[in-house]
Order: sequence, then C-alpha cells, then structure tokens
Amino acid sequence: MHHWTGKIATLVNTTSSIGRAAGIVSNAEATASPDHTGTGSGSAPAHNPEAARLRALLEPAVQANRLYLEDVAIIPGSHRVVHVVVDLPQEETGGVSLDVIADISRVLSDVLDNDPNDDGRPYDLEVSSPGVGRPLTEPRHWHRARGRMVKVNVIQGENVTGRIHAVDGGGVTVIPEVPVKKGMKPRQGDPVKLPFDRIRNGKVEIEFSHLPEDGLEPEHNGPSEEA
Repeated sequence: MHHWTGKIATLVNTTSSIGRAAGIVSNAEATASPDHTGTGSGSAPAHNPEAARLRALLEPAVQANRLYLEDVAIIPGSHRVVHVVVDLPQEETGGVSLDVIADISRVLSDVLDNDPNDDGRPYDLEVSSPGVGRPLTEPRHWHRARGRMVKVNVIQGENVTGRIHAVDGGGVTVIPEVPVKKGMKPRQGDPVKLPFDRIRNGKVEIEFSHLPEDGLEPEHNGPSEEA
C-alpha cells in the first residue's frame, strides 16, 4: 500500500484491511449484503455520496492505467483518509506489483489535487491491492483466483474445498480435494461445476508449496504480491 500526504509518498506495506472499527466508510460495504451469490457488481451505486463521487472521479484514471477500481473508502475527519483498492483486470493473472501501486498512487494523487469539487481539507491517500484474504463474492473475484486452492461456501449443499479449474459466465469449476489419512498425499476428486447462484462466497486458502497440475496455473500458488 502507498500512503500519500500531499505530494509525498511513503511505502507502508503491500496490502490493507479496511476495518469498520477504524470508522472507514466504504463504497462497497455501503451496498454489500452479508451473503453474496457471485452476481454482484463493484460499480453498484453506493449509499455514501462522497465515496461514490470519488469513485466516479478516480475510475477513469484507474481504467486508463489498465487496472480495475475495486473500492473507494473514506475515514472522515478534519484530515480525512481516502483509501483506494485497485486490482488487475479479471482476465489477467498474478498480483498488482509494488511499482504499479506506486505509479497509480501518483496518478490518483494528481486527480485528487485537481478535484474541482474538493472542499480544501487536507487528506491522506492510501492505495493498495485486495490481498489474498479478500472474500470471493463476485464473478471477477473467481476469475482472478483461477488456479488457486479455495474453500467454497455453498448454498443448500456441502461446502467444497478444492482448486479452481475454470470460470465462465455460469459458474466455477472446482477440482475438489478428497480427504485422506494423515500423512498421505492429498487426492483430487472429479471436477465439480458450481453455478454462481449456488455460491454464497469463497475464500482463498494460502499455500506455501504446490506442484502444478495439468490445466492449472502455477503462478497462482501461494501468496502473491497481493499478500
């Protein structure tokens, strides 16, 4: 994550959790329901007018740099904090590099400094990528997690833990891990297709090592630059 005050940038860390306890008003959290079926959109209208306004202001610059604007959140106060989360487009693999975070931070800082509707209060700009801990609640999240080991929270069915083999407009195909005795090598089951309307959400399981399997993408194994 990059942290800006005015025109000075300091590298803080590579990711950040947006916490309700910190008083952050998030564009995504304003509209999110507790359970997602994977059909949501990151660009849905927000209940927080300022977060929605800043999203509309910043989104063209983010898209011009071939990135996706995941969320805009605000910590209100006399010295407000604008927290921006960016991601790669869903068809790309890997994480958002630190160099890309630094570059887009400069771009967004310039946009905010020239905001015609700004009230003149000082602000801090924080820019980060989602990180592996992001819940998988939208189709694009599942696309970005291709090849990863995930735990899928299924609606009216048994939850599934396995590796994402494919994602299309209808849902996610997972190769499940079959439980084995302790000390034995994990065994893979037959591919399972889970429609989006049967998925409540998912979570990426962090791996420290993984041998590539046919049809899977090894660059997704373990924590990436997003973590």
